[in-house]
Amino acid sequence: MDEPYPRLDRPPLSAVALRRELLVPEGLYTAVDYRATTGSTNADAVAAARGGAVEGLVVVADEQTSGRGRLERAWSSPPRAGIAATVLLRPGEAVPDRGWPAIPLSGYAHLPLLAGVATVEALRRVAEVDAALKWPNDVLIDGRKCAGILAETVPGPAGVPPAVVVGTGLNVTLRGPELPRADATSLLLAGASCVDREALLSGVLHGFAGWYARWRAAAGDPVRSGLIDTYRFHCATIGAKVQLSLPGGSEIVDEVTGVADDGSLLLAGRAVAAGDVIHLRQN
Repeated sequence: MDEPYPRLDRPPLSAVALRRELLVPEGLYTAVDYRATTGSTNADAVAAARGGAVEGLVVVADEQTSGRGRLERAWSSPPRAGIAATVLLRPGEAVPDRGWPAIPLSGYAHLPLLAGVATVEALRRVAEVDAALKWPNDVLIDGRKCAGILAETVPGPAGVPPAVVVGTGLNVTLRGPELPRADATSLLLAGASCVDREALLSGVLHGFAGWYARWRAAAGDPVRSGLIDTYRFHCATIGAKVQLSLPGGSEIVDEVTGVADDGSLLLAGRAVAAGDVIHLRQN
């Protein structure tokens, strides 16, 4: 099938440039696995984790054919029009050389929030767009979804803490007809000052590494690391009237009053740890 836009408009990522940028002494990242096409970078990272890959592996692809978002939703993008990248982490293992204690499994829930903060900060800094977070970790520009994050735990053998893979999908140069849904957008459509995918990916991953180091050094405490306060600063869901669909099928329509220290959403006099949020337009 002919592509609707020329390849020169969407060059492939350079694995050499990414490795030079990310694989630095004492850094988080240990390997960059670049793939021109893959089914899912998360699935690739899960397979690598099961094979014993160390923390810091980055799997990145120019095209995903079976990408997934939260709640098993499909995440699609034309070749080289977006970013699909996944990081393999092992927070349950202590790293004495860095002063990082092992994080209990309950703390893994902070990682999608951490990835959301890192992505928003990178987009504001590198692309100069007014990005914000929709709880728990969708990235919005002008109220439209530009990026999504999916974290998955990977059980290890007996006695080995689970690994976790954190994937990010970002719409970069998609045009209107290429958007997967009516409420989506891309950096190009949002008027970003930078749509260079290598610069954007480097910005996101460097930001993620910085936040991950602070969170690990704080023993996974989202308050002491500064993570939850920064999340609240960027969260457009706080103060918004929302429709919240709960895992059991019930719904709540109310104004969000805040985000708890553990990342739960506060509304209707209760804390909600999981659900699907729709921001409702204010009259």
